[in-house]
Amino acid sequence: MTINGNVSFWYAEDGLPAPRPALAGDLEVDVAIVGAGYTGLWSAYYLAKADPSLRIAVLESRFAGFGASGRNGGWLANTITGGRDGYVKSHGRALVGDFQRMLNDTVDEVIKVAAAEGIEAHMHKGGELLVARNPAQLGRLEAMAAEQLRWPEDDAVRLSAAATRERINVAGALGSMHIPHCARIHPAKLVRGLAEAVERRGVRIYENTLVTEINAGANGALAGAVTERGTVRAAHVLRATEGFTANLAGAHRDWLPMNSSMIVTEPLDAGTWEQIGWEGCETLEDFAHAYVYLQRTADGRIAIGGRGVPYRFGSRTDMDGATQPKTIKTLTGILHEMFPAAAEARIEHAWSGVLGVPRDWRATVNYDPTTGLGFAGGYVGTGVTATNLAGRTLTDLVLGRDTKATIMPWVNRTVRRWEPEPVRWLGVQGMYAMYHRADAQERDGRAATAPIARFADLVSGR
Repeated sequence: MTINGNVSFWYAEDGLPAPRPALAGDLEVDVAIVGAGYTGLWSAYYLAKADPSLRIAVLESRFAGFGASGRNGGWLANTITGGRDGYVKSHGRALVGDFQRMLNDTVDEVIKVAAAEGIEAHMHKGGELLVARNPAQLGRLEAMAAEQLRWPEDDAVRLSAAATRERINVAGALGSMHIPHCARIHPAKLVRGLAEAVERRGVRIYENTLVTEINAGANGALAGAVTERGTVRAAHVLRATEGFTANLAGAHRDWLPMNSSMIVTEPLDAGTWEQIGWEGCETLEDFAHAYVYLQRTADGRIAIGGRGVPYRFGSRTDMDGATQPKTIKTLTGILHEMFPAAAEARIEHAWSGVLGVPRDWRATVNYDPTTGLGFAGGYVGTGVTATNLAGRTLTDLVLGRDTKATIMPWVNRTVRRWEPEPVRWLGVQGMYAMYHRADAQERDGRAATAPIARFADLVSGR
């Protein structure tokens, strides 16, 4: 029987972490961080490293890694959330090229810190393979290949169908793009190890402490994070709540909580892996409009994810990680299409998680020294690497350091809020209905999908 929920499969091996103490009352510190996922923990890590005298408290509603940091697909990728072209228009080609190189380097930074801190998170830098599985997807691959000529920073290589199959034998693959700046990781082992690393540096993590409101500092008064157990006041309060941001007072329409679901097989036998290949442990994605993302796990499974029910009315967020039977069936079908050799493998676990989506689909790192408030997030599912750079950037902003990181195009942006209900629910449901329709038509070999997909892009605001 398939396990459904229980946060995610990534906790199956070690179990859910033992709870840390909750906040015991009002507290005053130098830096309060709301959210103990990757963004909050990386921020705490680099702040404590830069200034060991800082009193830093991390406030978490459940446990460190309960959200997307413990549920994601395990891609340590160099992606600029929302793409590069929009930033070129606003900031110029040279700066965006620097931004891309910084994210390339951040992949290696995470691997280096994990090694230094003794975090065994099954990291393998095999790159990212984006595969076209039908003629329409091949057209998008060719468009991407042409675009990549303008972005040599990516070091991307276009591969033929035969070269693609030599790496991973995806059924019907017509070609692919390989980007070397990506590593497979075990998400929960990374977040658990990172939480322990920040505690070794003197940071206090308070779990089962729900923050309901964040207040700005003014006229010499400290900023504050209000919880059900007391108020934490600090010179700097950093919001790192990602997909759960809508639960905070006054932030209901800032970021839309988008749901993504995953399934994972039982370990595959040697004969099956011989048919599939995948010895390089690349992360894998297709070119569908409603794309899927996959990894070969360290213990020989295939994990595959994609959008299930993308959004719940009123920005309601998932808690236990359960996903819908229909979503499990859909992802299983795509898995079998891609890898017929794995068709008999049992689906061992299914789960879901929530990610933060800004109205313009681009991540942001903000800090206002006049209020003491900062935040980072809105990664739209591409945040495993970006959270590290965001944490380093917040560190520089809090400490008042002018660095290369603080001039990157995602710093101190203003993004309009999402529309009120029911407009945003109708928009998201309609957008994904069009994407799924376009994908279905493309699988049938029909080519009348471009207008549908383009209209979906217009609805999304991308």
